[in-house]
Amino acid sequence: MTNEIKHHIGEKAQQYIQRDSKVISPSYTRDYPFVMSHGKGSEVWDVDGNRYLDMTTGIAVNATGHSHPRVVQAIKDQADKFIHMAGTDFYYQVQIELGEKLAEIAPFKEQARVFLANSGTEAVEGALKLARYYTKRPQIIGFLRSFHGRTMGSLAVTSSKTVQRGGYFPMMPGVTHIPYPDPYRPLLNMDGYDDYGERVVDYLEQVIFQTIVPPGEVAAVLVEPLQGEGGYVVPTPGFFPALRDLCDRNGILLIADEVQTGMGRTGKWWGIENFGVEPDILTSAKGIASGMPLGAIIARDSIMREWEPGSHGNTFGGNPISCAAALATIELLGEGGMIANAREVGQHMLDALEEMMPRHPSMGVVRGIGMFIGVELIKDHETKEPAKYLRNDVVHHAFDRGMLMLGAGTNTLRFMPALNMTKDMADEGLKIFDDALHQAEIEHGVSMIAK
Repeated sequence: MTNEIKHHIGEKAQQYIQRDSKVISPSYTRDYPFVMSHGKGSEVWDVDGNRYLDMTTGIAVNATGHSHPRVVQAIKDQADKFIHMAGTDFYYQVQIELGEKLAEIAPFKEQARVFLANSGTEAVEGALKLARYYTKRPQIIGFLRSFHGRTMGSLAVTSSKTVQRGGYFPMMPGVTHIPYPDPYRPLLNMDGYDDYGERVVDYLEQVIFQTIVPPGEVAAVLVEPLQGEGGYVVPTPGFFPALRDLCDRNGILLIADEVQTGMGRTGKWWGIENFGVEPDILTSAKGIASGMPLGAIIARDSIMREWEPGSHGNTFGGNPISCAAALATIELLGEGGMIANAREVGQHMLDALEEMMPRHPSMGVVRGIGMFIGVELIKDHETKEPAKYLRNDVVHHAFDRGMLMLGAGTNTLRFMPALNMTKDMADEGLKIFDDALHQAEIEHGVSMIAK
């Protein structure tokens, strides 16, 4: 924490931070001293009464904004009935209704089945288990700079940062990583290819499958439709059609990790729907219940029905209060128009950020779909050298001006607002970002950056 930020901490916030430092794990990555008191929609207030615009939504969790009254009421109503009953052993109406609703919006032509968990990483763990169980194969293909969670199975496929994996080796065996199709930073040469995503899939087929992992040993490819923690990266159009074809030809399951990209964030129910293919299994969490802990594995019926009783389960997954919050969330996203708003306001934000680029020499690329938006900051347009510390200072300057932001990857800023954020509030946030970036560029002496 720098001295520049320290003087913005109110007295109450300082007291809470001091108490926190004595009892809470230091493994958390708090970047600036925001101590929340309450929130409403896209606005939050700290314990000293300062108001902030929230572009983080608890890492893309509060899809309907903070404390949406219909979600709050659903939580209260269910709490009055009962708080917990283990859905792995018993039946209850709200879990069944949520399963029906998730099957209804699943991106499969085939009937879907649902397993409810507590979080994204649990959903990924379960999806990996299901893929191995169904295919009787041991190997998994993952992608560099991916993030799938921090429990040991999902961590083995995660490759976003070494700090997330350091100290936990050996990893779960059977995972091979290949490049994610990032067109701004390709790791493979493009000789003979027009689409980098097709190049990546060809590399998997012609190199990995020929030299390291036989395709007949691969249970699944686990992939984020748009890469989240790795930098808010949008793959090229040819990637998913080519990957789907490769999986089909080799009996490999395609698992879409929709923990961050799903539940309307990209302007469609699921991120993968932007690319015209169907997965075999998908995972959901984050925005699914507007802040209540819930995860889901959604799979084709022909796959999940092979799980025999006792082969997978948990105690708290599908908690009735979380299920009630999820049902209210889904109604607000769909019939309530929030997904449509994410498309409209998200495109407005993308257009505004593109218009900023000529006056901000550190902006290397703007990318995203819907309200899943990233801005990569660089030192030089020829080398594309990442401007990590500039990015970090922009986050701090935005906080000084009354907006919460988070980074992604090495040098990307991410915008992941509530899906009901208005254009007026989006414009307020864009103005804060514009000013914060301008100040950081001056401080870092990048106004003469080569373009």
